[in-house]
Amino acid sequence: MEILKIVLGVIQALLSVLLITIVALQTTKSEGLTGSIGGQVTSTFKGKPGMDEQIRTYTIYVSIAWFAVSVITAIAYNR
Repeated sequence: MEILKIVLGVIQALLSVLLITIVALQTTKSEGLTGSIGGQVTSTFKGKPGMDEQIRTYTIYVSIAWFAVSVITAIAYNR
């Protein structure tokens, strides 16, 4: 059980660093408070996804993995 806790801790740390890195790579769509009030302009063109869309997709996958590992780690440490 201790090995499982160590492995989960290492995976959690790696996913945390990866998630921070991916979020830092994203470009902002708007500047400051005016962008949050007015919203963002999105295009309806559905061509090949660009780098921003790919990074957004990776962010979603890594955050879901981070959450799942967090839940599993919490369960492992409470037993």
